[in-house]
Amino acid sequence: MIQQKVDTIISNLKAFLDQNGFKKAVVGLSGGVDSALTAKLGVEVLGKENVFGILMPHEGVSNPQNVTDAENWAKAMGIDYKIIPINDFESPFEELHWGHEGIAEMNIKARIRANILYHYANTHDAIVLGTGNKTEEVIGYFTKYGDGAVDVLPIGSLLKTEVWEAGKLLGLPEEIINKTPTAELQSGQTDEAEIGMTYAEMDEILMKFEAGRAPETDKEKALQERIEKNAHKSLVPPVIPST
Repeated sequence: MIQQKVDTIISNLKAFLDQNGFKKAVVGLSGGVDSALTAKLGVEVLGKENVFGILMPHEGVSNPQNVTDAENWAKAMGIDYKIIPINDFESPFEELHWGHEGIAEMNIKARIRANILYHYANTHDAIVLGTGNKTEEVIGYFTKYGDGAVDVLPIGSLLKTEVWEAGKLLGLPEEIINKTPTAELQSGQTDEAEIGMTYAEMDEILMKFEAGRAPETDKEKALQERIEKNAHKSLVPPVIPST
């Protein structure tokens, strides 16, 4: 099952890139399974010489091991990469007179990274490969105009549990596949703790919703509320009618 899905993704990604005339891609490497798998799929389609990885840690927040894992994976794939800490890019926002804390402080990290990725893409005629998976996209667990600002989502049709399966299939390192998922927008943050359930639980619920079944348990209702609250993230900016 997962083999067929991966083969289809590779075929469709190639068709998409050919249709839009892109021969190069850039991907932000975090040391997590989503970005590692996305980069690998890019290599499968474009070749290692045409995929560039950018590692963008926030020193003091990002786990150094994640940087090491991302760098080692880039080397294993044979792609060129660059490490660009984002601290200096964030510093000016700390001077804004209305403050710089909470969700604003977290989300600006993702938006800075998006700017760096697009700056590279625009100067190298490359496409930005997004690293979001289906679970994240459906529940809106991403930063609008941050990690949600991409050109295409190679793994956007795979639930998180399927991402782990695909990672094993394509030979991703165990230390990347097995690590605790985190967006690293805040020290000590983990996805599952923030959302309040495991990815396995989320995927099971999402498959239930896809089958047309209504939420029944507290967790199912909470996830449905999150989906509804974050629905705006997957839409183009709404236009207010003038007539």
